[in-house]
Amino acid sequence: MAAAPTLSHLQVSITNRQILGIALPITLSLIVPQLNFITNNIFLGSLGEKELGNAGITGVYYLIVAVVGNGLNNAIQSLISRNAGKGDIKAIDVILMQGMRIALLFALAGIAFTWVVTPYILKPFAAPESFAAEMQFLKIRVLGLPFLYLFQMGNAFLVGTLNSRYLLLGTIVEAGANILFDYLFIFGHAGFPQLGFNGAAVASVIAEVVGLLAVTGVIFSLGLKRKFHLFTHWQFNKKVNKSITNIAAPLVLQYVISLTTWLVFFVMIEGYGERAKAISNTMRNVFGVVGIFIWAFASTTNTMVSNLIGQGKQDKVLYAIKRVMLLSFLFASVVAVLLNVFPHLFLSVFAQGENFIADAIPVMRMVTAGMLCMSVASVWLNGLTGTGQTRVNVLVEIAAILLYLLYNWIIIYHLKWSLAAAWGNEIVYWVVIFIIAFIYLRSEKWKGKIIL
Repeated sequence: MAAAPTLSHLQVSITNRQILGIALPITLSLIVPQLNFITNNIFLGSLGEKELGNAGITGVYYLIVAVVGNGLNNAIQSLISRNAGKGDIKAIDVILMQGMRIALLFALAGIAFTWVVTPYILKPFAAPESFAAEMQFLKIRVLGLPFLYLFQMGNAFLVGTLNSRYLLLGTIVEAGANILFDYLFIFGHAGFPQLGFNGAAVASVIAEVVGLLAVTGVIFSLGLKRKFHLFTHWQFNKKVNKSITNIAAPLVLQYVISLTTWLVFFVMIEGYGERAKAISNTMRNVFGVVGIFIWAFASTTNTMVSNLIGQGKQDKVLYAIKRVMLLSFLFASVVAVLLNVFPHLFLSVFAQGENFIADAIPVMRMVTAGMLCMSVASVWLNGLTGTGQTRVNVLVEIAAILLYLLYNWIIIYHLKWSLAAAWGNEIVYWVVIFIIAFIYLRSEKWKGKIIL
């Protein structure tokens, strides 16, 4: 694609102000759905410890199919950012349109897989008394995938074109809808049917529809459609589709492998009992809280690296990654300290009693240590994503997963140590990620690679 004249307002500079200018709006946009997710668990926790535990397994499964959208999101964001660095506006619309086409195909495949294949995969591992409820929940929940993936495409466009400050508008609407319909459908208020556990699934699907409408409204109302000539290149573009697929496929595989392994971990701890499942589900909420800042800075790294390469400033990439890494670690440290100083305040919102809190605190301390490792490693991993060398991402993931699974097998099945020790797997995982990504990026083998 021929580049249009460079537009300076689409080019990043390596300053704390620029980094925070991209990351903080992403952080705010992530806070809302995480508060929404935590609210879901608070509502379900009021139904009982069993429902809270079941929400852990179904939640991890949905994360697996949802990260397919994340893989596409990161690929689209990387390509848009690189062309924004070049100032090629026409390419941005073509990339977004082809990304939407691919996203819808993946969403339909995810729904079909969940309805037809997933029951056979999960049944041998799930607790018999929970299996039927969990599958019913998932068959409802996945109906929101098309809307979620397209919502993520809209967010990738906003971040890639340095308009991340508008992310919050769409996410507030989505999260508000989710909390409202959780309240109405789980408990049956205001004449709505009382669906209990399944009410959370119905509420989330409706919220994803609302979220897509909201981000579309943002793009139109702010004049971004006109400014970037969006929705004008609907025809199939083989070259762009191939570029998106080449970048996205390894990312999708990486994320699916990663979260499938997390699902395996949740299945492995079935033997620890219902309380361990419930505690582990609350730890997913810890990941949500601390991860708000981490994933915002990781996404910022992807954007900045892609944009700098688009500008021809490859020599500035490692410096940018280090700047983002320091800020990521600083923000994650603040949240981790607060969680460890005031653990009761966070855990008490799940209404499971003092014994639950006492058992959960050692696990949370281990998890927050893992999150600090994640705050560094995820920045370097997303720096690798920004270079477009996503096949290397998969190799990094495989190496980390193998050691992660080995650790789980030794600690859970062989040594039979505590749940807190089992959650030490996150430290192992992120340390391996960091070491390999750091070595590869320092090798500079990624320089000069053409991705579109």
